[in-house]
Amino acid sequence: MLDRIILAPYFLALKLRHYCYDHGILKVRTCEVPTICVGNITAGGTGKTPHTEMILRTLLRSDDWAYEDVAVLSRGHRRSTRGFQIVKREGSVKEYGDEPLQIKKKFPGVTVAVDRNRVKGCDILCHPEKLKTEKRARGCSEAEIAPADLIVLDDAFQYRALRAYLNIILVDFNRPTHKDHLLPFGRLRDLPARLSGADMIIVSKCPAYLEDEAKIQWAKSFGLKDYDTRTCKGLDKKGSEKTLLFTTIWYSSLKPVFEEADPRYAYSHKLILFSGIAKDTPLRMYLSDEHRIVKRFNFEDHHTYTGFDIRKIHRAVLEHPTAVVATTEKDCQRILDFKNIPEDLKVRLFQVPIEVGFLSETEKAVFETSLLDALRRFKKDY
Repeated sequence: MLDRIILAPYFLALKLRHYCYDHGILKVRTCEVPTICVGNITAGGTGKTPHTEMILRTLLRSDDWAYEDVAVLSRGHRRSTRGFQIVKREGSVKEYGDEPLQIKKKFPGVTVAVDRNRVKGCDILCHPEKLKTEKRARGCSEAEIAPADLIVLDDAFQYRALRAYLNIILVDFNRPTHKDHLLPFGRLRDLPARLSGADMIIVSKCPAYLEDEAKIQWAKSFGLKDYDTRTCKGLDKKGSEKTLLFTTIWYSSLKPVFEEADPRYAYSHKLILFSGIAKDTPLRMYLSDEHRIVKRFNFEDHHTYTGFDIRKIHRAVLEHPTAVVATTEKDCQRILDFKNIPEDLKVRLFQVPIEVGFLSETEKAVFETSLLDALRRFKKDY
């Protein structure tokens, strides 16, 4: 009860903001090409980046989009640059942020850009000739890109000034929104009622198997009626059909961070883990199957590593000379920015690749069909 009283001004401010956008008091724009928003209503930890990568794989493997120019637009959290920037594979986390750089390295053929102003960012991606005329693109070193045919918006659900054509919203299985609270008492950065703006809800980080009854209970918690686990669809309060899906995390074998890494360390029974992510529990559980974690360093999300941090990790290496050192893909991008990594740390430093997968082939098929059909409707309507 105390948290509701204290957070009343925050709650009312969010309500007023959404009211203004919903009723035309504040202007909402759309993009001339289809846009897919991958977002959430919580502060980090739902897996937006691996889901964005899954969407890109789906698009690039499809007949409809394999030969089109797909782009990704992100805010570029904690980057030092300003305005509009095109992400380069050889660039740094400091320039672009860890997640955009990770996506660019995995999908070199996709245009990845960062801009806090998503409206302007989308406009430049659709009209790249504006790279030479827009003030906010003045610091962008890229002179020429192809016009985007489709834009995936990373973490743009709270950016109400731009209405995405398709909103895919993630909810962490371990943090149900109906049991959570607004920041700082919980992890919600937006009102649970905002889930009504989702076209597709994905419950992420699920166990590998869920009973149908558990899925139906999740649907009820989102206010969906008549949820069918075969079609993965239910009806919201307005009678509109919504898709509800469930994904889990798939980790892959350890992969060297540096070229000089010794692959034999990947088979060590001892492991030193460090990460700067919202929650490392699933990662720890996965690594514990093959290794005994002898030391763990848990930093804040999007942590920028300092010399002090590296020295702490290096001391652990000296204490456990046979242990392998593991971190996440996101942290790997930030570590590569750091100069003067000790050689005995480089040879045993590995990252843990991550993907997301649906709990069944049925759900995967529903996702792919729903996504591609929605984009076909856009082409037909516009």
